Amino acid sequence: MTRKERYEKFVAYFSENQPEAETELNYDNPFELLVAVVLSAQCTDKRINLVTPKLFQDFPTPEHLAATNFDELFPYIRSVSYPNNKTKHLIGLGKMLVEDFGSEIPQTIEDLQKLPGVGRKTANVITSVVWNQPSMAVDTHVFRVSKRLGLVNQNLTTPLAVEKVLVKNLDKEVIPLAHHWLILHGRYTCLARKPKCEECNLIHFCRYFEKKEKIIR
Repeated sequence: MTRKERYEKFVAYFSENQPEAETELNYDNPFELLVAVVLSAQCTDKRINLVTPKLFQDFPTPEHLAATNFDELFPYIRSVSYPNNKTKHLIGLGKMLVEDFGSEIPQTIEDLQKLPGVGRKTANVITSVVWNQPSMAVDTHVFRVSKRLGLVNQNLTTPLAVEKVLVKNLDKEVIPLAHHWLILHGRYTCLARKPKCEECNLIHFCRYFEKKEKIIR
């Protein structure tokens, strides 16, 4: 099977079965999503969704984050991963949004990456989810699943390399959805240690499953 055929089958399946895939982070506006994504680094969306209601209630704008201090903010996010660094990031992020961006969320990956705590993956999420740009955020799920399905080569070693191949081979209007398709499939079906191949509807074009079956035979 060619790579083009794998992409066609991938898009066809999810377009029919998960046409409205979206982030599992809870948010009401771009600022809240940015904060939630920064907090979600190396942490689960479930944990972040437990933390953010009170955080968003008491710090609803960049101005509120810019005006707070470490001791005041830390208790709100003490249960997430790396709370010390993330507390500092959020305060710095609030100040930069207010001082450099007029309290508006930047619309480009370049500007977003200027914010404390915002790397390329986070910037891609924001431009994709908020602005519907053809950005592909590559987390561990996207990295793993795209390789297993055969959408990208096994020898790619960085998220950026995987991102470039996916963006090149997917239609622009599909990329924001494909990001969620890969994440959700990796989160619930194509698990890292024990993928649920017996429950998966993609095995007919999955390179990982093909190799697994050959070994069994």
